[in-house]
Amino acid sequence: MTTQPRDQDAPCPPSAAPVGDESATELQQLRTEVAQLREALLHRPVIDQARGMIMALGPCTPGEAWKVLVTVSQHNNVKLRCVAEQLVATASGHPLPPTMRRAFGHALRSRRR
Repeated sequence: MTTQPRDQDAPCPPSAAPVGDESATELQQLRTEVAQLREALLHRPVIDQARGMIMALGPCTPGEAWKVLVTVSQHNNVKLRCVAEQLVATASGHPLPPTMRRAFGHALRSRRR
């Protein structure tokens, strides 16, 4: 009896054992985590660009730039990726909202102390 190699794109055969509630819950948690990680990877470049801008303005380390973004995000109750997008957009001539501009100024001044 010869076995043929399984096609890499073929679905896995169904499990003989039924999936219990615990396994289904774990599977859902893993799917949620994967979705969140994919979302984070999509926004990583703009966050890194914003960190670079803060490092140039600061001047500061990458860790300090991250803290500035977090501080502004929390102060304005806006997602960090949105803060980063708005900061990067200033390079194209889009102004920061006044509350965010003040938060950046405050965060950068606090960092220098």
